[in-house]
Amino acid sequence: MAKPNYSFEKRQREIAKKKKQDEKLAKKQAAKTAANPPPHGHGETPDRGE
Repeated sequence: MAKPNYSFEKRQREIAKKKKQDEKLAKKQAAKTAANPPPHGHGETPDRGE
């Protein structure tokens, strides 16, 4: 019987954990952006149709 490759299993767990953290962070950032849109006129001049 082959012995288990613990370092491979550990690396796979670390990759899964990192992916989950990245997804959670992206979800938080998307929610924050949706909740707080940037104000109008933030360094830009409005287009008056001239």
